[in-house]
Amino acid sequence: MEDQSPRCEVTRLLADIEAGREGAESQLLPLVYDELRRVASGYMRRERPGHTLQATALVHEAYIQLVDQTRVNWRNRTHFFAVAAQLMRRILVDHARSHNAQKRGGPAPKLSLEEAAEWFEDRDVTLEALDDALSTLAQLDPRQGRIVELRFFGGLTVDETAEVLGISAPTIEREWRMARAWLHSQLLRK
Repeated sequence: MEDQSPRCEVTRLLADIEAGREGAESQLLPLVYDELRRVASGYMRRERPGHTLQATALVHEAYIQLVDQTRVNWRNRTHFFAVAAQLMRRILVDHARSHNAQKRGGPAPKLSLEEAAEWFEDRDVTLEALDDALSTLAQLDPRQGRIVELRFFGGLTVDETAEVLGISAPTIEREWRMARAWLHSQLLRK
């Protein structure tokens, strides 16, 4: 008997999209929309007040780009949401850079890390500073960079992150602690 749970249905629809089956994208959206909205809302809570991009627009922009992916071999639902989180982060960073360029070097939007990861005490960091630090970490240790992206930005659990990366949960926990410590030291310098 075939499992028809929403989790398996998402994985099946992703395979259909990859195979080019017409209409699969429109069937997938209702199944993933609430979770994408939750991820987007988490990102938007960390954005500056009065941000011109709303969570709904972020979801729609990310979804369009996700289903247009031709180089992604969708493994499953978790993989889809990991890529979605990465894409939302990139959209927001690009939006912040564009906004700051328009303001001719105006102040960068603030990102409160306390709310999201409880990493810092009374410390605000710009989204761009965090993105720069994360990019540096990814160059030094690609796996740690990916773990931070999935856990912090994607909101994935340790087990979900382990599944996406194909490594053990204890390894994820150890690498997560080391990456947070490294980012903490880098962001304190800024």
